[in-house]
Amino acid sequence: MRALDEKETKMAGRYCLRLHKNRVYYASEALVRRATAVARPRLAGVGTPIGKFTHGGAFHLTVHALDLLAAHARRRVWLKPDTERSFLFGNSVPKSSLARITENTKANDGVVVMSMADVPLGFGIAARSAQDCRKADTNAVVVLHQSDAGEYLRREEELM
Repeated sequence: MRALDEKETKMAGRYCLRLHKNRVYYASEALVRRATAVARPRLAGVGTPIGKFTHGGAFHLTVHALDLLAAHARRRVWLKPDTERSFLFGNSVPKSSLARITENTKANDGVVVMSMADVPLGFGIAARSAQDCRKADTNAVVVLHQSDAGEYLRREEELM
């Protein structure tokens, strides 16, 4: 592999989003420049796949976007250690599993689900606002499951 010149070194620190075959990829600009040497029909992908567009035009985030989302998330939910496994098996989060929630969270906001050790577990949609969570029943759903790190194991055949 050849060494990077000065221009490529500067570009290696910059990242961009690229659309290829209805999938969105997150990649460094240096990698994208190198990928232009490969013909489009032969290119499988470039960078980290973070989501895809459906035939109906809707965009679906995949679990691959978790690290990117966790780094930039404004709204987070922390789970109690003994209930993390339930979320990782694909279940939504009830109030009894909730340890903390970001104060300004509103209903229908996207949230990143974290462990108490600040490890991102997945993401979902807040079913209730932070204030409504205080008044809610212990079995009430607080976060609707969208995707989680356990998806790698459950969908192993599809992902390979």
